[in-house]
This record gives sequence, C-alpha cells and structure tokens, in this order.
Amino acid sequence: MLAAIALAQVALTASARAADCPRKDALGTSRVLEVDPATYPRVGLKSFPQTLPLEDHEVVLTFDDGPTPGKTDKVLTALAAECVRATFFMVGLNATEYPDMVRKVARLGHTIGYHSWDHPHLNKPTTDEAEANINRGIAAVEKALNGTASTIPSTPFFRFPYFEQTPQLLDRLQKRGIAVFGADFWASDWVKMTPEEELKLLTGRLEVARKGILLLHDPQQRTDDMLPAFLRYLHDHNYRIVHIVPASMKTVSERTH
Repeated sequence: MLAAIALAQVALTASARAADCPRKDALGTSRVLEVDPATYPRVGLKSFPQTLPLEDHEVVLTFDDGPTPGKTDKVLTALAAECVRATFFMVGLNATEYPDMVRKVARLGHTIGYHSWDHPHLNKPTTDEAEANINRGIAAVEKALNGTASTIPSTPFFRFPYFEQTPQLLDRLQKRGIAVFGADFWASDWVKMTPEEELKLLTGRLEVARKGILLLHDPQQRTDDMLPAFLRYLHDHNYRIVHIVPASMKTVSERTH
C-alpha cells in the first residue's frame, strides 16, 4: 500500500514536470493511459490478439532487463531531455544489486513492471517453479522500492523473458490481476549492430506499425546510444508518447491533461 501511494505521488509529480518541460521543442508525453488488467489482461500483437487502445502515431516506450548503472542512467537522461515517460520491466536480481537505481527510475516518474528474478526460460520448469521465480522477482523489486519483499506488485504489469509464457502461467497471473505485456514491435537490439543500423531498422518498423508498444533493452549500449536520435525522430515525424500506469494510479490532475 505504501509503495502504491508513493508511486501515485511520483506520477503526480511527473505530470506536473511534463507540463512545465523546460525544452519548448521537446517530444513530451502526450497522455497518460490507465491500463486495467481486468480489461487488458494480455497485450502486444507479437504474442496476443489484443493490444492497448492506441491511436495512430502513438507509441508506448518499454525497456527490459535493467536496472543497470550507467546504462539505465543514460536512458533516463535521454528520456528526461525530451520530457518523456516510459515503463521499465525490471529483473529482480538486478533490482537486488542496484536498489538505488530502482528508486531513481520511480522517482523520475516512470512506471516499473516486473521481468522475473533472473531472466530464465519460464516455459521450461514446472508451473509452480516458474511462478516462484516470478514472485521472487516481484519481491526483489518491491523490496528495493519500499523495503518490504512483497509478492503483491505495486504495479500489476509483467513481461515474460523471451515472451515464453505458458497457458497455465497466463491463467495464474490473470487470476492475480496482473497484466502480461508482450510488444507490438521492437528494434531487435539483442542483435549485434551499430546504433545507426538499429535506428534505421527501428524507424522502418515503426513506419509499418504506425503505433504500438515498443520493446527496447536499457542494458544494451547500442540502444542507449541510439535513443536520443530515435526520440528526435519521433518528434520530427509527429509521433506521440503515451505513458501507461495502472488504473488505480491515475490521478485527478492527470485526467485533465
């Protein structure tokens, strides 16, 4: 409960900062979208038939596998320069090693989701073993955020490593009120390439998709180096950033934007 209150306060502060963005030509965050797991239990067209209700040229930025000092910092700097909010699906092991980074991401107004304890192939073990790994990851991020290792997530957003979900795990998470995120498109930033090559690949895919949930990885140096140019591309081509939050986190102030 304390974590939910703290994150709601962060969201309110972030909204105020976005409204007063010092850069007049910044990309900015266009709107805040409430995501209710009861309505959107599984989203992302790469894995599921449903995705978020986005309009043409709207993009949701998501980053997996952090936090990683230095690299996640660089992503946060690029996002701050454009007054943009994103969602970070964090690995519990990294959150345990770098709790200050978890709190920094939250303090800057970004949404935090979960990405297992140690990024395993969750379709390989038993369902109980896989859920235990998920819970350990949730507890690690929660402990970093508020000092209590709870398996009840403050933000009910989860993404499977490698998108390797099973019907049994999907059912269990849905019963717990946790939305599972896939993606609508990505930059394939796990493949060796230059930042320039990644930017070309990503913008080409975006022009085909025209909107959607974008998957990137903050520990990937090529993505960190590419991100400022990509955000400028979004600005220059009239794309708009949507910041996702749980339904219970959206504040009265944000409803007016």
